[in-house]
Amino acid sequence: MKIFLKIGTFILLVGLALSACKKEDYLDTGVHDPKYKGTIWQYLESRPDLFDTLTVALKIAKLDVVLQNEEVTFFAPPDPSIMKSVWLLNESLFRSGQDSITSFDQIKPEIWRKYLSRYILKGKYVAKDFGQLDTLKLDSYPGGVYKTFDNTEMNIGVFYNDVRANDNQLIKYAGYRQLYFNYPFSIPGLEDYLIPFITAPVATSDIQPTNGVLHVLQFSKHALGFRSALFAEDVMVQGILPKN
Repeated sequence: MKIFLKIGTFILLVGLALSACKKEDYLDTGVHDPKYKGTIWQYLESRPDLFDTLTVALKIAKLDVVLQNEEVTFFAPPDPSIMKSVWLLNESLFRSGQDSITSFDQIKPEIWRKYLSRYILKGKYVAKDFGQLDTLKLDSYPGGVYKTFDNTEMNIGVFYNDVRANDNQLIKYAGYRQLYFNYPFSIPGLEDYLIPFITAPVATSDIQPTNGVLHVLQFSKHALGFRSALFAEDVMVQGILPKN
């Protein structure tokens, strides 16, 4: 399948404008029945409204086979998360006097595999398997470090929100719990002032297909690669493939 980005970008923008409430409702309210009678790959294909672009990129990276046949946990970035980084790539190409890409297969498969592999863990992990995370008290609640499919170390943890009682008293960690998938990143010299990773909140957790677990990232707060500029820079350094 070939995606023509200029047309696709327009359609995506219109689609998001018209159906944002519907998608946000689905993502933020979770799934009542966590079991899915099919593989992770089949689940992604069953939701083209969220993952049509993602499945194209996964096929180019040859990771569709992994999500179809291996037991894994996948932190799935929805289509808008992919497009954020692709849009920045095209903007960077334009500024450098180069043609924008018009299909995903102009980006080398090894680039897609490098970035998308970071969202896959070997084995099955539901939210309760991860430790507590508090970005203001990392010494006490640091979450945990897990190696992804490409051996990148990621921080993963569950954030316990606070809640206010009827007397307006704040009760720590008594609110709803949200899973976070985080990329280690720090700026030299500022380690003591910044969180040592870029956070990606999970909107829907614990979808359980037959070969693992699927967690869907919140697209409004995530871009592929965690920083669009890193993805764009990598693609430009590696070079753009000619149009088919």
